[in-house]
Amino acid sequence: MRPLALVLVLLVALLCGLIPNISAAEDTTRRDWGATLFQVHCAVCHEANGQGIAPVFPPLARSDYLMADKTRSIQIVLQGLSGPIKVNGVEYNSVMNLFQPLNDEQAAAILTYVRNAWGNSGEAVTPAEVAKVRADINAGTKQKPDPFAPLPAVPAGFRLREVAQLPANGVRLATIPGVNWLLVLNEGGDLYRLDTLTGTVDRVVSAKDYAEVTAGSFAVLGLTVDSARRLYVVTNQQFPQKPHHLNRVIIFRSAPLDASGQPTELKPWLRTSYPWGNNYYNHGVGHIAEGPDGFMYVSSGARTDGGETDGGGAGRSSIYWKGGETDITAALWRVDPRSDAPTIEVFARGIRNAWSFAWNDHGELFSASNGPDANVPEELDFVERGKHYGFPYQFGDAPATSKPYPYTPTAPADLTFTPAIRNYGPAGGGTADRPLASFNNHSSPAGMIFCGSNWPASYHGKFILGRFGNFLGQPDVGFDLLTVELQKNRDGLYEARTETFIAPLARPIDLLQVGAKLYILEYTRPIGTQTGRPMTPGRVLELSW
Repeated sequence: MRPLALVLVLLVALLCGLIPNISAAEDTTRRDWGATLFQVHCAVCHEANGQGIAPVFPPLARSDYLMADKTRSIQIVLQGLSGPIKVNGVEYNSVMNLFQPLNDEQAAAILTYVRNAWGNSGEAVTPAEVAKVRADINAGTKQKPDPFAPLPAVPAGFRLREVAQLPANGVRLATIPGVNWLLVLNEGGDLYRLDTLTGTVDRVVSAKDYAEVTAGSFAVLGLTVDSARRLYVVTNQQFPQKPHHLNRVIIFRSAPLDASGQPTELKPWLRTSYPWGNNYYNHGVGHIAEGPDGFMYVSSGARTDGGETDGGGAGRSSIYWKGGETDITAALWRVDPRSDAPTIEVFARGIRNAWSFAWNDHGELFSASNGPDANVPEELDFVERGKHYGFPYQFGDAPATSKPYPYTPTAPADLTFTPAIRNYGPAGGGTADRPLASFNNHSSPAGMIFCGSNWPASYHGKFILGRFGNFLGQPDVGFDLLTVELQKNRDGLYEARTETFIAPLARPIDLLQVGAKLYILEYTRPIGTQTGRPMTPGRVLELSW
């Protein structure tokens, strides 16, 4: 039975009240489907063999924690998990995120598979059981809503207010001049319109209305509006194909937006593909923005963690290409918006995963990039055309001879790297006597904007950078906004002086300036990794001056 047919069978059974009385054949089919879904949604952390990655991601193989409580395992799959737990006598403390929520059938299939793989033996989980737990969670949320953190203090002369609490975890913001609404994108590809005066949130576009969504992993990571008021949406779709899976990237573009904010004619504008992430990593194609030169710039993240070329490791699935980066990954692209059949120019290389980038008032481009699982700093780079910024050969401020992984490739002898900007603090990890290139390990730089002449005078010429915060088990770091002042030293290289601007925040993931207001998109509600709370949807804040 094909997965689509299985879904239909399960839906009919739910309506007729027949589940959990399922046949052995349906149970086997659910496990098979669950195995495929596990590879897409779970293996990046828990490994294809269920062994996890100690001491960060716990094992599912022969897991006492998993098997002890079926209802709890369903809750975790639906809500995520953060904070310390003990598995097979070992303590783990990390975050299980839910970038792509599962429906009842998908959750049931994955749990049925993991409860009967790698030495586990348990009864199947049915969609009806998942639906019941989901209903209990929703009812409990209504009776006792998951709280938001109090608003943090802001510097003198600024005001901060909550605009709206979101129905889904948002990842990007966009708008057009002269209106009182924002468009909010979630990673599943739905677009919401937020009225900034009333706080009303309405879904205006569903992913199924425009995107080619299939059974594989689907992540929508980029959103912007150009000077012609056309909306751009960047999608990534895991596409099953032999001999290896592909990441199919489509950038959709709409007709010019009117004052209603309702996108029309949202159609494919640019298509490309490359082998799906190696070792289960696929950072994808994400941030898109119009540059001062009128071109569209696009961040294409690494398809590896640190340049590994083993196709996922011995004994892992053969669906992954045995190679490192490609010509169009770990890079920034430049694309001509005047073309209806655009081609990709790779503007700069060696940039691992720039969630954001921004220009200063001289038209110079800077990107903030997330580093690998190895404990190396996150990078702030002055990005110039044709230059290489090190990945996967060099990381942060480590010398080129340093290899954070056994498989870190040796750089070609004729390749010249542009070093990351040194941060002299006092915030973000650097100090005057021990500068860092550029921010604390795993602090996850996110949204980034430049402070122009409409900011208070003391902020002119600085960048505001949001830090999403760490996932890996360590003392919490990030969860804030920094100011970054860049100045050239006697050698003509940019150096950064950083200060904490606003803290703490609940995983600030995007920033959008509209006039004398800065909108801050919080991805979730809990601050830090120690709360034990789920990654429930966050909110939009407005900073004004």
